[in-house]
Amino acid sequence: MSEKLLARDIMTGGVQCVGAHESLFEVAKTMRDLGVGCVPICGDNNRLTGLITDRDIIVKCCAEGIDPATVQAGSLNAKIHWIDAEADAAEVLTTMEEHQIKRLPVIDVKGGHRLVGMITEADLAKNLSDEQIAEFVSCVYATAQ
Repeated sequence: MSEKLLARDIMTGGVQCVGAHESLFEVAKTMRDLGVGCVPICGDNNRLTGLITDRDIIVKCCAEGIDPATVQAGSLNAKIHWIDAEADAAEVLTTMEEHQIKRLPVIDVKGGHRLVGMITEADLAKNLSDEQIAEFVSCVYATAQ
């Protein structure tokens, strides 16, 4: 891996946000249409406010017997971790490993703090060494003993 590899080099661009006021039913349809299991949530100011996964919809809504058409995406917002587009690959891995996350939004801090992409496990697999991927897997998928 090149030492100059940045988050913007690793990420997948063209990420589509869902609005904080959209229903989980609409969010699920967006995920289906995009073929993804996670979408970023943006507030009224078009700034990143959270992420929502298909698992969130199932576990926090459907499994509780709640109609997804009645729940707004923004209601499931939790603490979000993100990375600057100019951060290096080591910083990307450290952030994902420390917080045990599989998806990391990429923000262009210098360019108006806009969401410009997402880094997923597949992006890591395409861009990093086998050793780095093995370390990521052991950190993120580690089980408590």
